[in-house]
Amino acid sequence: MNRTLVISDIHGEIEKFEQLLSDAKYTPEDDQLILLGDYVDRGPNAKAVIEKVMSLQKAGAKVLKGNHEDMMIKALTTDVERSWNHWVKLCGGDKTLFSYGFSENDIAVCAEDFQKPILNSDTLQQHLKFVQGLETYIETTNYIFVHAGVHPMTPISETDPHILLWIRDEFHKGYTGDKTVIFGHTETSSLHGETENYKVFFGSNRIIGIDGGAVYGGQLNCLELPSQKVYSVK
Repeated sequence: MNRTLVISDIHGEIEKFEQLLSDAKYTPEDDQLILLGDYVDRGPNAKAVIEKVMSLQKAGAKVLKGNHEDMMIKALTTDVERSWNHWVKLCGGDKTLFSYGFSENDIAVCAEDFQKPILNSDTLQQHLKFVQGLETYIETTNYIFVHAGVHPMTPISETDPHILLWIRDEFHKGYTGDKTVIFGHTETSSLHGETENYKVFFGSNRIIGIDGGAVYGGQLNCLELPSQKVYSVK
């Protein structure tokens, strides 16, 4: 492979995703594509993004799970009211379900007597099975690829997967490992400390954040390795 291309936090933005792959001139025969999770929620077409990601994986892409897939799995595979409400009402899960053809009425629940809606969709079930099977990290000779980050004091192979999907400050400020960690999850504007700076964040402690907040009006970033060239779509 001539290049490794890394993208994270697509959040249903299928048009930006396809444009970014085009701008980077991605070809599966020559490039290793790595996707760091958060394909669903908040954006307009999670279903189309998952379909695209599945086809890319078949062509050779390596695909990781994000915390939004984690929430989706918990909401759709358990009868826990808190998991359902957290995903659907607070974290954009409603937008994901809308992309599969469900309406507000289809996903509404009674606050006094919780009963999870029955969602009949073969496609949704296939996509759910797909995200359930995704790994949480990739480790190579020089890099660690992960959705949120790694625990500074724990070998990644011994780390609770929940941490790899959700960690923030402890990783950002405390990582001192030898390998460069490529991650998403935290918008780069937060890492830069500048409200509208969505450029890729290159930390002094060998961490590289690539979540450009695309679904919030920022940009979808693609990091090329080993050159560290960046492609972006706003």
